[in-house]
Amino acid sequence: MTRYIIILLILTFSISLYSQKPRARDIGIVFEGTTGTLNAITDVKGVSVGHSTIISGSGDNTLGEGPVRTGVTAIFPSGKKKKPLYANWYSLNGNGEMTGTTWITESGFLETPIMLTNTFSVGTVSQATLKWMVDTSWSDEDWWWAFPVVAETYDGFLNDIYGFQVKEENVLEAINNTSTTQVAEGNVGGGTGMMSFGFKSGIGTSSRVLKFPDTTYTVGVLVQSNYGDKKRFRIDGVPVGQELKDTLNVVYNSPPESRRKNGDGSIIVVVATDIPLLPHQLKRITQRVPIAIGKLGGIGANGSGDIFIAFSTANQYAYIREGKTTVETISNDWMNDIFEATIQAVEEAIINAMIAAETMEGINGNKVYALPHDELIEIMKKYNRIK
Repeated sequence: MTRYIIILLILTFSISLYSQKPRARDIGIVFEGTTGTLNAITDVKGVSVGHSTIISGSGDNTLGEGPVRTGVTAIFPSGKKKKPLYANWYSLNGNGEMTGTTWITESGFLETPIMLTNTFSVGTVSQATLKWMVDTSWSDEDWWWAFPVVAETYDGFLNDIYGFQVKEENVLEAINNTSTTQVAEGNVGGGTGMMSFGFKSGIGTSSRVLKFPDTTYTVGVLVQSNYGDKKRFRIDGVPVGQELKDTLNVVYNSPPESRRKNGDGSIIVVVATDIPLLPHQLKRITQRVPIAIGKLGGIGANGSGDIFIAFSTANQYAYIREGKTTVETISNDWMNDIFEATIQAVEEAIINAMIAAETMEGINGNKVYALPHDELIEIMKKYNRIK
């Protein structure tokens, strides 16, 4: 009996590995820095992520009926009860939305989950999340107030976005699916219908581990990537977009006025860490995110919503309603290593999103191709980035 149990466990583990989509490192892309065990935002203890992916229909777009290529991603910073954490945010280019940020600026605290979806579903996701918070007694206080953080990117090239396809049940599915284990990437959750640099994209994640004199800390990142012009796309300085300029170009069947301009789009970046950082230090972290976006070819285009948020799971007792409390923080002289880790993790998370994503056809037969792995490997070898 023991023998059969062992065989079953081996088979289960093998199936799990097989089902995990390839990531950038799996095809030989080299990155700097040391990753956490999962190389995901969930390497930061307490952080959990869940998705609801909505894919149905094909052919011409019928308003309210589809085809549908969209979803919701839920990120819980520290469990499913109210536990405000220090946070801050930053916008590189503001043609987009992340709700709840004015109170984060004012108070210094993130008090809700972070939800990701498409542009026109922000209201639905916000209301459904708040309803879930009420129904599940989010707070133990007799009186409490919260405004859910909901961020978006536009998936109208592949999805019946004007049909408002995200429903309360999808929000609840993402919330109920949250896990502290490996995060699904590519065409999932809020990233289902997204593309980057002319190729299919979506959700991506990565992490970095930092060793300081007294302890080891982790920086984790999750992106919903939907930005960039193919001609500017670079990996490790290699002009990948130029090398692939005549390869697997996007198929447009929708009217010209519905097509997005080159370089437009959006990217949402969530940075989590267990490093004891105060709100002003977390603001500094978010302000380094654009460096990674720029390394890959992003310019913060006029039509792009590039919005970033960072939170720290340390100082979990900093939030009090009365009196005073004591908190920890680190020296500003230690911030450089955190800046570097953030940049590294954001860069890898975006590429992971593209490597995991698969070719998708959406409304009106519009098609976005996956980044071709074999061709990418040959290009990176050509420029001596892969041996």
